[in-house]
Amino acid sequence: MPHATELIAIIALGLVLAFVCGMVAQRLRLPPLVGYLLAGVLVGPYTPGFVGNSELAGQLAEIGVILLMFGVGLHFSIKDLMAVRGIALPGAIVQIAVATAMGAGLSLAWGWSLGAGLVFGLALSVASTVVLLRALEERGLLDSDKGRIAVGWLIVEDLAMVLALVLLPALAPSLGGEGKEAGHGAAHAATEALGHLVGLGADNLWLTLALTLAKVAVFASLMLIGGRRFVPWLLDQAARTGSRELFTLAVLALALGIAFGSAELFGVSFALGAFFAGMVLAESDLSHQAAADSLPLQDAFAVLFFVSVGMLFDPFILIREPLSVLAVLGVILLGKSLAAVAIVLAFRHPVGTALTIAASLAQIGEFSFILVSLGLSLKLLPAEGRDLILGGALLSITLNPLFFALVGRIERALADRPDLAARFERRGAGEVAMTVPAAPRRNHAVVIGYGRVGSSIGKALQTWDLPYVVVDRDRRRVLELRQQGLDAVFGDATAPGILEAADIGSAHLLVIATPDSHNTGRLVEIARAANPRIDTLIRTHSDAERRRLEEKKVGLVLMGERELALGMTLYALRSLGVKEGEARLFVDSSRQQSRAEPEAEIEAGPVAPELRPHKEHEDTDAAEA
Repeated sequence: MPHATELIAIIALGLVLAFVCGMVAQRLRLPPLVGYLLAGVLVGPYTPGFVGNSELAGQLAEIGVILLMFGVGLHFSIKDLMAVRGIALPGAIVQIAVATAMGAGLSLAWGWSLGAGLVFGLALSVASTVVLLRALEERGLLDSDKGRIAVGWLIVEDLAMVLALVLLPALAPSLGGEGKEAGHGAAHAATEALGHLVGLGADNLWLTLALTLAKVAVFASLMLIGGRRFVPWLLDQAARTGSRELFTLAVLALALGIAFGSAELFGVSFALGAFFAGMVLAESDLSHQAAADSLPLQDAFAVLFFVSVGMLFDPFILIREPLSVLAVLGVILLGKSLAAVAIVLAFRHPVGTALTIAASLAQIGEFSFILVSLGLSLKLLPAEGRDLILGGALLSITLNPLFFALVGRIERALADRPDLAARFERRGAGEVAMTVPAAPRRNHAVVIGYGRVGSSIGKALQTWDLPYVVVDRDRRRVLELRQQGLDAVFGDATAPGILEAADIGSAHLLVIATPDSHNTGRLVEIARAANPRIDTLIRTHSDAERRRLEEKKVGLVLMGERELALGMTLYALRSLGVKEGEARLFVDSSRQQSRAEPEAEIEAGPVAPELRPHKEHEDTDAAEA
């Protein structure tokens, strides 16, 4: 195959096979991530057929890591983490320490080095955020105390892994590896120069560690102080142009540019740079649209990341080392779960919460793969460790739904035996108090589009002092509305998270006042999924679209041109002497007739009902005669 087509081949075949395998996994009620990993195995060097270019796949995987960490930063909430810090912070730290110790113990028993054991144990200690969130959403637990603690626990794990990604390159030479990624470009040269100035070699462990932490601290300070102003400002300038392409380009440029710049100038990992880029943007009202615009590319490159990891997996490890694979699986499924149960119960939380946390952590995912890639590049982790971790990930993700089903059965059994449950319960833990908006919206209207039609409706609602939220894609208009004291959300209403930002789940009415009818059906579906009882008022320019929407039993659909024609008809009839009551009766009957007749008859126009001659008309006709 010509070299010029290798990139296209790995992207095309990777995505096609990932889609096929992901669909099969979904049909088997398994997470699609299992299918993506299997797709990588199929194009890897250990299976017959086409073998993808692992170097190109690795570079694509780096982009996936950057966008994945950028998304983690966008959804990072320091306030929600603080709400569960009493259990999530110590629980996650202790669980990571226990799982890392178990993994390192296994590696030492196999004769590996201390560095290999550290990377191996860390990879086994962290669960997949993607798998966890999907499992909690499917079971309606995301907004429960159990779900909040589990998500907070995962946030602490993610932060710990980000710190590990920063420190491992600096510690690699002392742990028996190579520190080739300890610095990038100018940052690495500065480290060596400063080391010689203080009379110590650049390989000195404490100097290297101190300089690494200093560079990270400088980078973090710049991002938290200057970045919190510059990043939202730059995105705001792109949003003000009104160009969706420029806004999306600005989001991707910031994510990739900051990740690359942080690696070159400060020697930190791509992952940490992207995480901070997302975190400083998360505080801006632009974060919802930024997340929505970057989501397709984030998903696509994240899939390629999983494919590239699967390419490295040797499936024959399951045959060569079955006992080692079982030992790894035991640490993931049993070791981590039992540790989590003990920790949660020790903090006086209910058994149900402990079991849910245990099931949530009984798998490994994204960060495990990132650590594997880093461990291999630093020559810390042997290839066998990579295969064992990947095998453990595949099996644990596959078995994770069974763990949640088992948790449900145990909870039902304990409900029937309260005396048994009381042996594990300890009083003292209260409910988790998550942060909520200062003035939560309730029974309000969500107005999509604030042009001539939407603004007229909004002014009427203001007159009656009725609450409403505007969702508009025009950044300037949103800022003007906020200056007027009105509640407005910037973004495309069909994008993930935008309607949620307008509290669509607690709204009473959805008003779609935009002239674009292409996404109207999608908006109705999103709103009803979040709020099945929501009322709807929709503007359309097509009879066919009106009929489709009315089949969905929406509240009211108005066709702009028809309402204009009927309004003008009413005025014309009144101007020519028709009594107001008769004119309105005619207009109302015409409107009803247009709804009942087939589209072909509607185009010909409604047939006017026979009217009694007006007295003035009779007098005129008699005079002319």
